[in-house]
Amino acid sequence: MQSLLRRALPGASGTRVELVDEGGEHSTWWIGTRYVLRFALDESGSRRQRRERALRDVIRSHLAVRVPTSVAFGEWAPRLTYTIDTRLPGVSAELQPVSPAGERDLARLLTGLRALSADDIAGLDLPTAPPRPLDALRKAAAAAATRLTADGVLDGVPDGTRRPPFMTGAPEWPTRPAPVAVVHNDLKGEHLLVADSGRVCGVLDWTDAVLGDPAEDIAGLAISVGAPAAIRAAAHAGYEPPACRRALLLARYDTLILLADRLYGTDGSPLSLLRTQHARAWHTTPLDTTTPTGSSTPTTGTPTTDIRNDPPA
Repeated sequence: MQSLLRRALPGASGTRVELVDEGGEHSTWWIGTRYVLRFALDESGSRRQRRERALRDVIRSHLAVRVPTSVAFGEWAPRLTYTIDTRLPGVSAELQPVSPAGERDLARLLTGLRALSADDIAGLDLPTAPPRPLDALRKAAAAAATRLTADGVLDGVPDGTRRPPFMTGAPEWPTRPAPVAVVHNDLKGEHLLVADSGRVCGVLDWTDAVLGDPAEDIAGLAISVGAPAAIRAAAHAGYEPPACRRALLLARYDTLILLADRLYGTDGSPLSLLRTQHARAWHTTPLDTTTPTGSSTPTTGTPTTDIRNDPPA
């Protein structure tokens, strides 16, 4: 480790090195208080890390929140890369709640991503990800909920939330994917840095970014900062109710499936974290009080609700 630092970042040689204990997708180390060292563990990870560096350089000027800057990059083994990035201020959103001002930051993040043009990202070779089919997710989530409830792990859904369509037998909410945009694709709490004031001061780990369904990022916010805040931020970023409903369903289906996989399958995520994410995603939003039409697009005369509910401005 120290030999790599001497070669890649001489000024940091001898600096204290500590393993980052949150998350597990990378081998990640704190280098003193100013830098973060991340190792790609396979060739796919190396490709994604190279693409991430190029993407961050492009989007930095388009976003209202900060993204890390790579100050050194190379190979730590044949075809396996590393990057040393600047360490941004703030702590994980898992540890610090987001304030109304922080919700405005999230709205600006979503706005900046959807505003990126084809010319902006030309040459980045971002992969394209089609929208995930809700019907298959609904069936998997219903099976997970049935088993979790039968075992006493999950008593329906958290208090005060609307039971989902697959539990009540009600028609599916009207949903519709939003136009394709640049999607972070992993907006969980550990990748959102929050200041003591509750402002969002950075977004980490862009290695999974794709051209895809923006509802994935809204869903990520729902499990990270709560469904009401996520929907308010999305609405202020210009996303219409059908896209926001789709995001809520993605988040809620995913949390049930992941909780079941943790208890009955191979997932090794902390159980307490999965329970917390589940509760956040199922928190009631204004969308939960609207009347579903059963169609895939809004119907003339369907009651509407202002889902912005104020905070972002």
